Amino acid sequence: MTIYFYSTRSEYGCFSNFSSHGFELDGEYWATTEHYFQAQKFPKTAHCDQIRQAKTPKDAAKMGRDRSRPLRKDWEEVKDDLMRKAVLRKFETHAEIREILLATGDEEIVENSPSDYYWGCGKDGSGKNMLGQILMEVREILRKGTSE
Repeated sequence: MTIYFYSTRSEYGCFSNFSSHGFELDGEYWATTEHYFQAQKFPKTAHCDQIRQAKTPKDAAKMGRDRSRPLRKDWEEVKDDLMRKAVLRKFETHAEIREILLATGDEEIVENSPSDYYWGCGKDGSGKNMLGQILMEVREILRKGTSE
């Protein structure tokens, strides 16, 4: 059985980057993985801190996608690793959602986003599902009990 998630209000809502499971990473506190991820587009700038302090993950996403802000040159090369780092820290920090992730066994995990063909499966299911892939990688890391 494939596990689909998208809304934070669904059964596997804790898998969403919008779920309110904060964590510390890089010496700062982040309210959600979305806050961390979007802020990393502008490291060591005022933009980074503004996004970190955004009221909601939706606000953080909007700010991070604002192309009037200067996107780091290596973004395409580093975005997957940054997402992996944030998702791992989120599940290391919160035992209750770590248990939910580990309880998925070897099931495929898919972000059922109708609009995102990179992080999700897209409207027609042909997307890369990178967030689902990363969740499955993090599940393996947690299962082995090793963390970086």
